[in-house]
Amino acid sequence: MRGRPDLRDTIRRLQAYQEAGADVLCAPGLSDLDEIAQVVTSVDRPVNVLAGPGVPTVPELAAIGVSRVSVGGAFAYAALGALIEAAQELRTTGTYTFWDRARTGVEGARAAFTD
Repeated sequence: MRGRPDLRDTIRRLQAYQEAGADVLCAPGLSDLDEIAQVVTSVDRPVNVLAGPGVPTVPELAAIGVSRVSVGGAFAYAALGALIEAAQELRTTGTYTFWDRARTGVEGARAAFTD
């Protein structure tokens, strides 16, 4: 992520964070399953992986001992993408098929505020 694709250096830095008292260790930018497994086995703290294109699936990460997966702003960007697509549909075709996808949000919001 910072232009330093040196796994040994990454592991040394994570071990230093561990020794300094970090509760969870994260090396954003790792996407190779074998490299992530090396990180997990090189430290004694839970390892967090930042999800993204090319990153192994949650079950694959769990199988090698990853404790936490974060998505950063991806959910917000997904929601913004859906908003843009809906607005473009309304603007260009004047149709409302976006309501098929919006129904999930409507139902979720109603369920969150209903006893």
